[in-house]
Parts: sequence; C-alpha cells; structure tokens
Amino acid sequence: MDEITISKAIIESYTKDLLDFLDVDVAVVGAGPSGLIAAYYLARKGIKTVLYERKLSVGGGMWGGGMMFSRIVVQAEAKGILDEFGITAQEYQEGYYIADSVETVSTLCSQATKAGARIFNLISVEDVMIREDDRVAGLVLNWSAVGLANLHVDPLTIRSKLVIDATGHDAEVCRIVARKIGLKLRTPTGGVVGEKPMWAEVGEKELVNNTKEVLSRSSCGRHGSERCVWLTTDGGHFGGMLLSGKKAAELAISLLGAKDEPEARS
Repeated sequence: MDEITISKAIIESYTKDLLDFLDVDVAVVGAGPSGLIAAYYLARKGIKTVLYERKLSVGGGMWGGGMMFSRIVVQAEAKGILDEFGITAQEYQEGYYIADSVETVSTLCSQATKAGARIFNLISVEDVMIREDDRVAGLVLNWSAVGLANLHVDPLTIRSKLVIDATGHDAEVCRIVARKIGLKLRTPTGGVVGEKPMWAEVGEKELVNNTKEVLSRSSCGRHGSERCVWLTTDGGHFGGMLLSGKKAAELAISLLGAKDEPEARS
C-alpha cells in the first residue's frame, strides 16, 4: 500500500462520516464520562447521535483519576453502570467502589462507538444555530486548532433536533445561548449557575438533580420535532457524571419519542 492510497483512505472515510452526520437526532458536546454515557444510551436505541470533543482524547479528566492516581471512586448508585459496561469495580467500604480510570474511559469510548454513536475529536463548538421563534436548530463547528492558532477561518454547521451540553463545569454551550442569544435558561438565575465548592456527598446528587432541560420549550414555536431543548450534564464527581449522562439520555429519548426497544444501527 502506497502513501497516496493511505491518504485517500483516511480522507474519503472521514469525509463520508462527516457528511453522514451533518443532520442528526442528538448532538452531544463534550466527550467526557457524561457525554460518552449519554451517547451510548442514545445510540443503542437507534437514535442518530454525534459526539464532538475539542481535545485530542476523549474521557475528560477521568483519565487522571484523582490527582493523577489512575483510580476513580463511585458511590453505590453508579455501581450498576460500571457493572452494565463490564468494568471491574471493587468495594472499598460500604457504599464506595474503586475502578481503574483507564479501563473505565476506554470501555465507555469503545461501547459508545460500538452502539453506533459517531465521535469526532479535535472539533470545537463555536456557536449555536437559532432559527425563527428562537428554535435551536444545530451547532456551529470549527477545528480546535483554528482557535488555538487564533486563525480567522469560517466554521461549518450541523443540524440537530436536540443538543446535550456535556462540557463539564463551564457548561459552555448553555453559556453561548445565555450570552449570545439572550434566551432565559430554566435555572434559578436564568443563566449558568456555575461550579460550587466541593462536597462529594451533596455534589453527586446535585449533579444528577441538575441534569435537566434548561431551555424552555415554550420558546420553540410550531416546528415539529426540531425542538430548542438543551440538557446539561455539568461536571462534578465521577459517579455523578455517569448517572448524569444516563439521565440526560433518558430525557432525550423521552423528548424525541423514541421507541422502547433498541434499534440496531450500522
């Protein structure tokens, strides 16, 4: 195989995927644990799901465990997700389980892609597409390297019926909506509340509780299935991230009216 054949294979296959996922059911922004989990549960239902990650690697901060010790600790509520994915977890003490962070991230990534979700790394979300009646219609994308190099390069767009903001503490997509579009979010302040002090016992539950629709559908107008609905899976504790991603997927499935039984995707 010569170099030109290799180059053509890469360009043609990638371009085909890029074109195939310009119009999707759900776009997930951020391929950390929450985003990977959400994409997995969506894709295995036959929902056309794309996942964008601005960095080279997926998994967010989970690779580093706690302070670069490659271990994560999840509470009992999230243990079932590790079991479902076949991730090894050992009980440390009652209600707390230890798992290897590298095994966890690699397994989540593998299972999400095998379920049918398409992951594009090194792509950043610059903006959102808003249409008449304040209807969220998709995302505005660019290569992450363009931003890092401070280049003026026009972006491209994708269309999506629903967007999940899984960007972590910063809730970047929600901030774009609040800042640039001026639409009021369904939060106590009408904007992004932001990260609060660390408190594991409270934080994990709050992370899941705050995984919700954050842009009222009352702004959506009369445009069928293209709803301006945003779900956020804000950053926090690893067990909470897993549960948050699953909850976001369940909410998205309900909003899209997906079938109960999984549908196979090629």
